Amino acid sequence: MYKSGEIRSWSPEERKQRLKEVDGELLRERGMASMGGAPTNPGKIRALRTTLARILTIMREEGEHD
Repeated sequence: MYKSGEIRSWSPEERKQRLKEVDGELLRERGMASMGGAPTNPGKIRALRTTLARILTIMREEGEHD
């Protein structure tokens, strides 16, 4: 979804906002999957998890996250 270079170009506030958005979207996708609903895109959960990890990693490298 987002590449590392793109994430690094964001401001710290924008990273926090995008982190919340991706986390919320992941929660929705997991909720739909747990209720037995077929996901619209089977690889979406994996892509969201990867994006979330990228954002958190860069935030830690920049000293923005605990």
